[in-house]
Amino acid sequence: MRSLLLLLLLPAAAQAAPVEALKPMGFLAGHCWKGDFPEGKQSDEHCFQWQYEGNVLRDVHTVRTPGKPDYVGETIYYYDSAARQVAFLYVENGGGYSRGTMTPTATSLEFPATQYVADGQSLTYRVRWTPSGPDAYEAFSEMYIKEKWVTQFKLVLKKQ
Repeated sequence: MRSLLLLLLLPAAAQAAPVEALKPMGFLAGHCWKGDFPEGKQSDEHCFQWQYEGNVLRDVHTVRTPGKPDYVGETIYYYDSAARQVAFLYVENGGGYSRGTMTPTATSLEFPATQYVADGQSLTYRVRWTPSGPDAYEAFSEMYIKEKWVTQFKLVLKKQ
């Protein structure tokens, strides 16, 4: 009986409202979003789910290139109560990682400059996600190379 009760309560827990700081990311949750890079040689997919009663938003990220192994990563977004901001930890299947923050604006989610670290090397990057209606968002990423910001990619991801 107790097991049955726990099973009945699980869906309700999964639907818990997110903490206030994560609400600007709420449109992403419960969906996968996919976009094709220019020339159609790669696709990028992000699947978002609330976890831990809305205290965490999990993003499983997969870049697919025909004929190559998938590049897979996972980002955990959470409210850092000491810093009073949304923070994230990103790890990927090649051993790389990033730590950073997210700041909502009136029109987008801003991910300020941070470091991606892999194989003892680091790359400074920043990202902006801008919703494009209820079923899409644009991801814009830049890298800091030779004292200037350079576009890494601009991609529209659509709700699947």
